[in-house]
Amino acid sequence: MRVFSVWIICLLAAGGCASRTAAPPVEAARADAATQEEVRFDELWDYDDPAKTETVFNALLPDFPADKLPLEHAELLTQIARTQSLQQKFKEAHALLDEAETLIGGKDSVALVRLWLERGRTHNSAGEKDAARLFFLKAYRLALALDVRFHAIDAAHMMAIVETPDLALEWNLVALHMAESSASPPSRRWQGSLLNNLGWTYFDKQQYADALALFEKALVFREEQGKPEPVRVARWSVARTLRALGRVPEALAMQKQLAEELERLHETDGFVFEELAECHAALGDAKQARDYAARAYGELGKLAWFVQAEPERLERLKALMGEPQNSKHE
Repeated sequence: MRVFSVWIICLLAAGGCASRTAAPPVEAARADAATQEEVRFDELWDYDDPAKTETVFNALLPDFPADKLPLEHAELLTQIARTQSLQQKFKEAHALLDEAETLIGGKDSVALVRLWLERGRTHNSAGEKDAARLFFLKAYRLALALDVRFHAIDAAHMMAIVETPDLALEWNLVALHMAESSASPPSRRWQGSLLNNLGWTYFDKQQYADALALFEKALVFREEQGKPEPVRVARWSVARTLRALGRVPEALAMQKQLAEELERLHETDGFVFEELAECHAALGDAKQARDYAARAYGELGKLAWFVQAEPERLERLKALMGEPQNSKHE
């Protein structure tokens, strides 16, 4: 379930940039007052099915005619572009964003904030980190100026994705502060994702105790929200960190519980299988490690992004299975 962290797919791979962004402006961290927000269309998103979401958004376009509601139409176009970016259709996404940009006409607005956010996300998904960074920073600054905290948090969390680990930590802390101090429910809902992101930042710095504290806090928040899938992701993250801390029996118990829950739901998760394999290997149970590694390899090998981004983890699973390594995954 690391697939759900800030991650998602190739995170923390920030490139160098001559105009490297410094730490976030300190005034953002002092912005404690609740802000007026415009969060339009977000409830219609299904991030697990961007093609379906694209169809939903396209059906809405006639309700926001460009000649009468240009900013609303443009904002909807930015979200359609995001669905295309998630489907790796970067050229089409940029073309839609060009259309939205024409409608906005440079007017400072939520639509312009979202245009820059989606332009940045499209560049980021295409591996163009430096270009993405510039748009995320513009979106962040304009969102602060317009006092739309939800989108300022979004922009700050995207800055964290494209920055180096140290700057990512600062950006995530700024975003988390804004979310925790907001009176707006949409902004406060960012806490789960941001705590998760911070946890992985500390994890990648091998500060596992700090990471565990954040993942446990994220788990409490997710349980309060009551949505099963984010709760399972948070539990997986806690268990993964327990293993990193050498608390393998506890990690194994948590992963077994997740596997049992998923089995009752007639679902499988390669990331759970992967951790079960690693836990059993750490405890010296080669047979269980081999069996779970095979199941993990079968599931994770179906994920094109994982095959591309995490080849070493697939090689590790092959090793646990007792198979020759360095062979191309079919």
